[in-house]
Amino acid sequence: MNEDQVKGVGEKVKGKINEGVGKITNDPAQEAKGDAQQIEGEVRKDVGDAKEDLKDAADDASKP
Repeated sequence: MNEDQVKGVGEKVKGKINEGVGKITNDPAQEAKGDAQQIEGEVRKDVGDAKEDLKDAADDASKP
């Protein structure tokens, strides 16, 4: 896993927590913040996945 993948997963977890707190406290703004964090985390993880795929492809291409 690269840094973007790790940070993306962490952001998704924070978002889930914020969403849950928003639901428990009946705070739509907190829920929305959690949803946004989850989306941000997913995007960051996807960027990390793409970087990892490119690195793997470059490594495979450089092998004889």
